[in-house]
Amino acid sequence: MRVLLPRLLRRPWTAVLTAVVLLASGFTAVSASGSESGCRVDYTVNKWTDGYTARIRITNLGPAIDGWRLTWTYTGDQRVTSAWNATATQTGGSVVAVPANWNGTLATGGTADFGLQGTWQSADPAPSDFALNGTPCGPDGTPPPTTPPTTPPPTTPPPATDCGSAVICSDFEDQTGPAPSGAWQFTAPDCQGTGTAAVDTEVAHSGSRSLRVDGRAGYCNHAFVASTADLSSVGPVMYVRMWVRHTTALPSAHVTFVSLPDTSQAGRSLRVGGQNGALQWNRESDDATLPAQSPAGVALSRPLPTESWQCLRFAIDTTAPGLDTWLGDELIPGLHADGVPTQDVDQQWLARTTPPRPTALRLGWESYGTGDDTLWFDDVTVGSAPIGC
Repeated sequence: MRVLLPRLLRRPWTAVLTAVVLLASGFTAVSASGSESGCRVDYTVNKWTDGYTARIRITNLGPAIDGWRLTWTYTGDQRVTSAWNATATQTGGSVVAVPANWNGTLATGGTADFGLQGTWQSADPAPSDFALNGTPCGPDGTPPPTTPPTTPPPTTPPPATDCGSAVICSDFEDQTGPAPSGAWQFTAPDCQGTGTAAVDTEVAHSGSRSLRVDGRAGYCNHAFVASTADLSSVGPVMYVRMWVRHTTALPSAHVTFVSLPDTSQAGRSLRVGGQNGALQWNRESDDATLPAQSPAGVALSRPLPTESWQCLRFAIDTTAPGLDTWLGDELIPGLHADGVPTQDVDQQWLARTTPPRPTALRLGWESYGTGDDTLWFDDVTVGSAPIGC
């Protein structure tokens, strides 16, 4: 699967890397250390034909951290298949590891250990670009520049204000009346009830307007506003970003607030919503969910905070059964599918191997049990290139 949308880095590169690689009969050890504001990473790998395990130790050289995120890039064809004492997700060659619920705090000089198991076929060089909470180390012991390079590294998305060639780029400021019109039209797929949609001039993420949906519980209360833009040629990866705000926590029952009609499902929808109080993907044709709705799977997702604007982004690969989802700048481990089945995450989702091909975007609300909610949408973009928050 190709690299999808990466995490937005917000600080200058200030760390320095020193690396020592020892090779001996399938054993590699790498030590990477930064300045006092960075980290040290000891990466010890034991490999065999087609497989490897890696032991990774993080040493925090800066101020105390409550919640760490370690990133690196595999330049060979390594694939992470499982992890312990951490959750590791991989998109292309980029890997993100986040702590378990008991080892996320790192005092100054403190350490955290975790492990990986994976596969490789033709090449498995040790990584050399570890970064702790977005602060990278410089390669080969040379100091990195004090300002970001002119060409952003592959872990930096484009500026948030640049819609580029996006097919949809809407802040709803062109809406002139109380009801959606023009490029946005009210629709009630399958069944219409008491749910409503309107243009709101009192609540907005930017400017003076947003799209408001008053969603009602019950299957026959579908209420959506659909973009008239044709998304059938967006790709090969479709990148979607929106700001969303809502009032009621996601319920235990299944709800949907983003619906994308999908030709690979004969027009049925690829859906983003919630279940068991956490964000989830749902495929209408077979009701598969991402993550799997087990306690372990749900724990790898995130709730959608209420009463505040949230930046929700996702990337849908239209050539392979893979996708990624971000809440703000956090890649959500449970909403990641990379083609390699992971227990409690995407094994059900990957039972269908046909890649999705969304053709339209609908924003609104549908509920399959309890669950009234009022939602606002603003600054919505869809295109073939990633767009940050």
